[in-house]
Amino acid sequence: MTLLGLDIGGANIKGADATGCAVSRPFAIWRDPAKLPTEIASLLAAFPAADRVAVTMTAELADCFPTKSQGVRFILETIRGTVEPLFSQRKLASSQSGISPLSRVIVWSTSGTFMNVDEARENSTKVAAANWHALATWCGRLAPTGAGILVDIGTTTTDLIPLSNGKPVSNGVTDLGRLQSGELSYSGIRRTPLCAVAQSVPFRGGYCSLAAELFATTLDVYLLTGAIAEDPDDQDTANGKPATKMGAYDRMVRMLCCDRDEVSFEEAVQIAQFLADVQRKRLAGALDRVLHRLAGPCETVIVSGSGTFLATDLIREHRKTKASRIVRLWDQQSPAVAEAACAYAVAVLGSE
Repeated sequence: MTLLGLDIGGANIKGADATGCAVSRPFAIWRDPAKLPTEIASLLAAFPAADRVAVTMTAELADCFPTKSQGVRFILETIRGTVEPLFSQRKLASSQSGISPLSRVIVWSTSGTFMNVDEARENSTKVAAANWHALATWCGRLAPTGAGILVDIGTTTTDLIPLSNGKPVSNGVTDLGRLQSGELSYSGIRRTPLCAVAQSVPFRGGYCSLAAELFATTLDVYLLTGAIAEDPDDQDTANGKPATKMGAYDRMVRMLCCDRDEVSFEEAVQIAQFLADVQRKRLAGALDRVLHRLAGPCETVIVSGSGTFLATDLIREHRKTKASRIVRLWDQQSPAVAEAACAYAVAVLGSE
């Protein structure tokens, strides 16, 4: 029996299996939720045929859904409606495979257990935004003793999950509780609007306010600093134009209500470097809050996500984690698994 892990996010969907095969794809569900079945089917086609699916999600928060519980139900029914015909086509009837139809799709909950789809529908608060919990439950094995922390930085958010003897011990369980505790920050390496990072930037001997407009995002910061490689085929940017340094230059100077005739490329890079420092310092403040609650010195830091480069700098600079052992999924597994870590986590947990 083979199992595939799915992580359905609001801006990305990810899949992985327990062998380490992992795929991440952008999909803005709020723009067209009706396309979710097609996106899931396409993702499934990238993997060897599976007979079970383990699911976790955050897409229920997308504002195309009136409530999160409605979002959970939509996502679960879409997944079930997409995968069950595939299972039927493969002639995986329960009498042949030994798998109950109810357990073909399993959903991770913050209770630390899997539920079938019907159970998950009735317990939407426990399966909504539970991907961090799945990741921390699996990653805890990499820090089996003492105090530690999981730092997962993605395109949109940062998770800071305290660990004790290999178990997640977060103060918050829901998004709201984790925002209040500092364990969740809506700050990532691609999608965060720059006006949410800083209100002004140093410019020509003084400071210049930034436009409160979606002219540029943190993707442009890291394109200009070189932390993220250019990709001319990637047009998932603030203005829908290519993710290149020159494209980032144009988007960055728009934050000053200017264009490249008024602000030099070198000045744009300096602004990007300042904003990268501000984002890291703000995340350091959240990290400090979480570390302060640990039962003892932080012995191990586990790093995952597409923002591994930012997390690594953050940890190495912080006074409470400078001496910690750093375990990066980027190195321990692969860059693909690090980016799709929550999908990989439910794949491993579900396979077990």
